[in-house]
Amino acid sequence: MKTMKYLWMVCLAVAGLTLSSCTDDDEGSQSAPMTVNAVYLQDVKSSVPDREVTFARLGQLIRIQGSGFLGLKHIYINGYDTYFNNALMTDNNVWVTLNANTPVDKADASVRNTIRLVKDQTETVYEFTIRAAMPSIASIDNTLPKAGETVVVSGTNLQEIVQVTLPGGIVVTDGITSDPDGEWFSFTMPDGVTEGGAITCEGANGTAISPAYFNNFDCFITDFDGNGELGSWSATYSSDDLVDDPLGTGRGKVAMLIPQSVLDAGGVKAGARADFWATAGNDNANDDWNRMTKFIDGSTPVSKVGVQFDIYVDGTWDKTGQMEISLQNNLSTYGYGSADTKPSTDYLHQAGVWVPWFDGTKETTPFVTGNRWVTVTLPMTTFGNYSDPDTEATFQKVIDDRNAGSYKNLLIFFANYDIEIDDDTVLEAAPCDLKIYIDNLRVVSLEAESVSDFPE
Repeated sequence: MKTMKYLWMVCLAVAGLTLSSCTDDDEGSQSAPMTVNAVYLQDVKSSVPDREVTFARLGQLIRIQGSGFLGLKHIYINGYDTYFNNALMTDNNVWVTLNANTPVDKADASVRNTIRLVKDQTETVYEFTIRAAMPSIASIDNTLPKAGETVVVSGTNLQEIVQVTLPGGIVVTDGITSDPDGEWFSFTMPDGVTEGGAITCEGANGTAISPAYFNNFDCFITDFDGNGELGSWSATYSSDDLVDDPLGTGRGKVAMLIPQSVLDAGGVKAGARADFWATAGNDNANDDWNRMTKFIDGSTPVSKVGVQFDIYVDGTWDKTGQMEISLQNNLSTYGYGSADTKPSTDYLHQAGVWVPWFDGTKETTPFVTGNRWVTVTLPMTTFGNYSDPDTEATFQKVIDDRNAGSYKNLLIFFANYDIEIDDDTVLEAAPCDLKIYIDNLRVVSLEAESVSDFPE
C-alpha cells in the first residue's frame, strides 16, 4: 500500500500530468508512436528521489519518461516480460520495477541493455543499461601474494570484471578471469606492489571494494622472520623448529603445525595435541596490541576485526585435526567445542578453533590448498567470549583482556580431538601426520568502504 501511495504521489507531482491520463488506453492509442526521452530512478530514501539515470539495478523502481505510452501492453527488459500497473501509467510516464528474474549477463546479446515497449500496432526500443545488484567482495584467498601468484577474490555479482586496482594505484586489466555466475574473479599479482590497502574491482555490475587488508602487514603478530618474537618454554616449539618455505615463494621461515620431529615420531595421536607455537608474551612490546590501534581504531566492533594467517597443506586435510588459536596463554581445555572456545561470564575465554574440513554439520569436505599458499581469515567473533552475539565487544576490549591476563602469549597449535556434533553423532579423531605450514599471522580490519551508485 505504501508503494501504491508513493506512485500516485509521484504521478501527481510530475509536471504536465493529469489524473485522466492514468486511465485505460484511448481509441487509436494502439497505433500512436512511442518515444522515450529519459529514465528516472525512484528512490524515496535518497535526497534525490526522482533522479535521471543511465542504468538501474534489479529490484529498483524506475520511471520511463516519454510520449505515446497510452495503450502500452508489454514492457520487455533485457527480453524479460516485466509486469507494470497500467492504472499508474500516463501517456508520458510509466513506472516499472526491475524484476529480480530479469537476465543480465545471461541475456541474449540482441536484447541485453534494452527496454522494449510494445503495443498492438507499434513498439519502440530504448537502450538502457541493466545491472544486477551491487557487487560485493566477501573474501580474498591470498592477501599477501608474491608477484606472479594467483589471487582469487570471492563475492557476489562479480561478473565481467575488467579492471582491478591494487593499493598504490596499480591497475590490472590483463589476465583477469571472471566466474560467469559472479561468485569470483582471479588475477595475477604484478610486480611493484609495495603498499597495503583495499582492492577495487570494476565490472558489469559496477564497483566493489574489499577491506583494506590486501598486502597489509601493519598489525603483524609474527611472520617467523623477525616481526614478532617467539616464546620458549617446555610446552613450546622454538625458532629451531621453523623450516624454510617448502614452496620456495620467498616467504622465508614458516612454522609447521606438526613439526618434523613430531612427524618423524609418528605424528599426533587421536585425543592428543601438539605443543604450542607461542609469541613472547609479557614485557614484549609486540604483544601489547595497543600498538595496532594506530591502524585499527579501538572502538571497532569485534565483528569487524579478524585474525589472518597464510596456510599451505602438503596433501589433503580431512576428517581429523584442528587448528586452535588462543589470544592469550590461559587454556585449561582444548579443541572444538571446549569450554575455552565458548562465551563465559566468569572466565576470560579467548580461544577459537578452525576446522577447515568441517562446517558444523554432519558432512565433511576435504580441505586442499593445492601447490600454493592461501589466506584464512577468522573474525574475532570466532574467539571465546567474543562469540556471544549479544556481546557488544570492541577491539579495545580484546586488547584490554589480553593485557589483563597473567600470560599474554598468543598460542597456535594442532589439536586432534573428537568432534561431538550431538548426542548421537561424533566425528572420531584419527592419528595425523599431515604437513601443515603456517605463516604471517596478523590482525586485520574487516571493514570495507561502502560503494554508492550516486554518492550524496
